[in-house]
Parts: sequence; C-alpha cells; structure tokens
Amino acid sequence: MVTIVIPDQNRFESDPDAALGEVRGLPPGWSVDVPDAADRFDVARLTHLLRAHERHGRGWAGAGVDDVLVEVSEHGLKMRENVVVRDADRDIRAWGSVHDRSVGRMLFVHVVGRDLPDAVADRCSQLLVEWAQAQARSVGAARGLPTQQIDTGAFQDDARQARWLGEAGFERVRTWWQMSRPVAREESGLVPDPDRWEEGGVVVRLVRRDGGGMPDEDDLREMHEVLEGAFVDHFNSSEETFEEFLHRLREDPGHRWDHWWLAELVDGPQPQPVGALVGTVSESPDGPDGSYVSYLGVLAAARGRGVAKGLLRTIIADAAQRGRNRVGLEVDADSPTGAAGLYTSMDWKTKYATESWHLDVPVSEG
Repeated sequence: MVTIVIPDQNRFESDPDAALGEVRGLPPGWSVDVPDAADRFDVARLTHLLRAHERHGRGWAGAGVDDVLVEVSEHGLKMRENVVVRDADRDIRAWGSVHDRSVGRMLFVHVVGRDLPDAVADRCSQLLVEWAQAQARSVGAARGLPTQQIDTGAFQDDARQARWLGEAGFERVRTWWQMSRPVAREESGLVPDPDRWEEGGVVVRLVRRDGGGMPDEDDLREMHEVLEGAFVDHFNSSEETFEEFLHRLREDPGHRWDHWWLAELVDGPQPQPVGALVGTVSESPDGPDGSYVSYLGVLAAARGRGVAKGLLRTIIADAAQRGRNRVGLEVDADSPTGAAGLYTSMDWKTKYATESWHLDVPVSEG
C-alpha cells in the first residue's frame, strides 16, 4: 500500500502586501487580499468569476466549487498561493493563483471580472501579473534557480486575455486542442476486460489495489517513471518528484484510483512497464458523466506496438461500461509523436483550443 506524502514546502510569499508593496491605481475603497476558503461567499464569488471567464472564452462554463477549492483550500495551499482584488463592498472582482508545478515551472491562473470598466480591469490584470512575478522570484529563489518560468493560459478566442499577456511581456508559445469523443454503449466490448487484458505481448491493467482500495506503491512509481520518461522530449517538460506527482493528481476533483492503467510488455523474461494512462471523471450536473485522459504516455522504445491505442480503447470501454457518454483529452497541436493523428483516427474531434503563454522571470532583481 502506498503512503501518500503531502509536500509541505510552500515556496511562495503568502502576504500580498510583501509581494506587491503599496498598491496604487484602484478605485477608492478597493484592496488586495487573500481569499478565505472557509467563507462560502468568497468561494461562491470565485466560482462565479471562473465560470464567467470560461463562458466568455469558449462559450460555456464547466468549473464548479471543487475546482476552486483545489486552488484555495488548506490542502491546495501546500503548493499554491492566491490573491484577490476586492471592491469597496469586499466583493471579489479579480483573482490570481500560482502553483509550484515542478522544477522551473510555475502555473499562473489569471481571472478578471468581465463586468468591470476597461481601465479598472486593466489595472487589476496588471496587479495580478506583478504579484505573479514576485511569486516567481520567491519560488525560484527557494528552488535555487536563476530564472523562473511563469506558465499561464488563455482561450484561443479571448482577445482581452491575449492583449494583457502580450503587454506584460508574455510570449504565446503553444496551442492545445481540447478534444472529445462520443462513447456508445456497445463500445464496452472494445477490449476483453478494462481491468486487465492482453494482446500481442502487451498487458494493459489497472494499478493493483489492496483490500482497502489504496494502490500499490510499486505500480504508482512505475506510472510516474513511465510518464516522466515518455514526456522528457515533449514541449516544456520539467522534472516532478514522485510525491509532487501524486499530490497534484489526487487534488483533481475527478480523481479515482480505478482510472489508472499501466501497460507492460510481457514477451520478455520480466514484465516491462512501457505505457501509462491516468484517467479522471468529468462530472455533469445535468447529464451523463464523462471520462477524461489526464495523462497518456508511452516510452519511445515501445512506440509502434499499439500501446497508446490499447490504452485509449481501454478507457473508452471502461467509460461505456459505466454508462458515460464521452471521453475528453488535451493534445499539443505540434506534438512530436503525432498524437493528434491517432486521436483523430479514433474519432476524437476538437471542441475548442487553448494557448500557453510564458514569461521567464530573473530570480534576482539585480
């Protein structure tokens, strides 16, 4: 059984005043603060802000309270920090969140109310970026790095977000296709058994679990090693410890241990782990749930043996057996493995696109 170790080294500056200094340019009575995860009004307002941001950027909202709590709860703050801009009535009008994702890579969430006057919205955005840059210097110094990357995103059609990021010095570096595939009930037979099946010297199986439902640590370490190895030549890959990997993926509101699959070559003297798929649940309040491919990786030495396709067939069959109606995933539009072609051949279609924007921040201001 695995013992989950939660990282406890928050490398960020938790005091927004220390990060920003004296704040100017906001309307009278407005202030910079931190959100309170125990305050239902704060959580509700953050959820409203995030949903409005999604609705404007791609046409519909999908985020819920659980997605907000990943960022602002005490558990989430082990590897994150947050800041908000409040109006004179203490209502939250803008929100920034940073995540110490892995060595040299800091994720930044940047959400500004859609109903603000342009000048006020611009100033809120500037403050969030200034705060993120201060946090980049903090986390970079704690990791002993000369430069810290800020990695943030935008919906492809969100012109306001793109303008703000460009004006702040961020560079648009990548496009990601957010794809979905419908699932039919009869596809439950795509593989003999989603729990475990074998074909052509390849076994695909769920990670082993004990009687209490906890996963086998050796299997999880194999999953981590396969994914680290599979993505080493991919865009913006950076090292993530086993503990960071587990902590981050378990935070996902859709996390389930029975959605983690390992692929092994078994035509040698010992089983050789070569592929891994981490799936999650995409819950829908007004219809069937879906499944989502959070991670799919195959070691280069095993590519061409149908491992990726086998793992994808497995999650489709599993989704069909559970009565789900779709499987979603994200793919790099310029993936060196040609993954987009595989997904398209298996009936995935792009629903919308997102972009990665990067800014490299020198850790020492001097």
